[in-house]
Amino acid sequence: MKIGNLEFEKYPVFLAPMEDVTDEAFRLLCKRFGADMVYTEFVSSDALIRDVNSTLRKLNIYDEERPVAIQIYGNEVEPMVEAAKRVEAARPDILDINFGCPVKKVARKGCGAGMLQNIPKLLEITRAVVDAVKIPVTVKTRLGWDENSKCIVDLAEALQDCGIQALTVHGRTRAQMYTGDADWTLIGKIKENPRMHIPIIGNGDVKTPERARECFDLYGVDAIMIGRASFGQPWIFRDVKHYLNTGEPAEPFTFKECMDVLRGQVRDSVEWLGERPGILHVRRHLAATPLLKGLPDFRPLRIDMLRAEKLDALLEILDRIEQQYSRNGCL
Repeated sequence: MKIGNLEFEKYPVFLAPMEDVTDEAFRLLCKRFGADMVYTEFVSSDALIRDVNSTLRKLNIYDEERPVAIQIYGNEVEPMVEAAKRVEAARPDILDINFGCPVKKVARKGCGAGMLQNIPKLLEITRAVVDAVKIPVTVKTRLGWDENSKCIVDLAEALQDCGIQALTVHGRTRAQMYTGDADWTLIGKIKENPRMHIPIIGNGDVKTPERARECFDLYGVDAIMIGRASFGQPWIFRDVKHYLNTGEPAEPFTFKECMDVLRGQVRDSVEWLGERPGILHVRRHLAATPLLKGLPDFRPLRIDMLRAEKLDALLEILDRIEQQYSRNGCL
C-alpha cells in the first residue's frame, strides 16, 4: 500500500488521532510497539493561525516517530488553507483532515463530523487544502451524520476526486458517537467500488488481533487504525502485527512486563508535560488498561491510583499493585 511516496508492508496498522491522547510521548511508545504510522492530536485551524501556544506545540514531531501525520480541523476554507501551509512547514509525512470528530464542542460549530451536514463545503475545503500543499493530504471521517444520512460510499468517491491520497472511515455515524458497534459494511462497499483507487483505512472497534485480521479479510481494507483499544495497552500493536504476519498469537507479556510499560508511560508523560499535567494526562490510560480489570478487591487501590498527584506516590501505588496481586497468586 502506498500513500504518496510512503510505502507500507502488508497489513499496515496505524495509531488513530485522539485529542489529549496522541501526544509525542504516546506516539513514540506506540511506534516502539510496532505502529506503522502515528497521528497527532487534532489541530484547530483557527487556533493555529492565531498562534495559540498549546496548538503550536501539537506541531512538534520527531524523526523517531515517522511516518507521522498531523491532523487539522475547521469549517472555513481560508483558515484551513493557511493552517495547512503551516502544518506543511512542520514537515509531517502526511496532512490529514478531520471530518469525523463527533464531540459537541467541535461538531456543533460545523467542524469535524459537523461538516457531514454540509458536504459541498466539506469538498470545497478538501480541494483547497490539496491544492495548497505539496505533501499528501488524507481525510478521516464517519459513515454519515446519522442513520438516515449514511453518505460515505458516494462521499468517498467525491473526496478522491478532490485529490486526497487516502481515506480513513470510522464505522459509526456522528449520532452514534462511540456507542453501539462499529459497522464496517459500508467500508467494504467503498472497497467494492471499481472507481476507487486510493487506499481505504478502516477504523472502529479493532480491539483484538483476531478482529484486525477479520477486518482485512472481510472488508478488503488497505490498512486498519486502532484508537481507544490502545489506552493502557500500547503493546496491542505488537500483538496485532504478530498475529497478522504469522497467524499465531504473540507470546504474551508477563504482568510485570506490562506494569513496567505502564510505569514507563507514566514517567514519559511527566517528563514531557510536567508532574501534575503529566499525571492527569496518563490517568485515562491507567483507568482503561485491561491489565487491571477483574482483579479481586481492587477498588481501593484503583481509587488511590487515580487520585495520586505526585510521581513518586503514583509509582509507589503501581509497585504495590504488582506486589500485592503477584504475591496472592491472582496473576
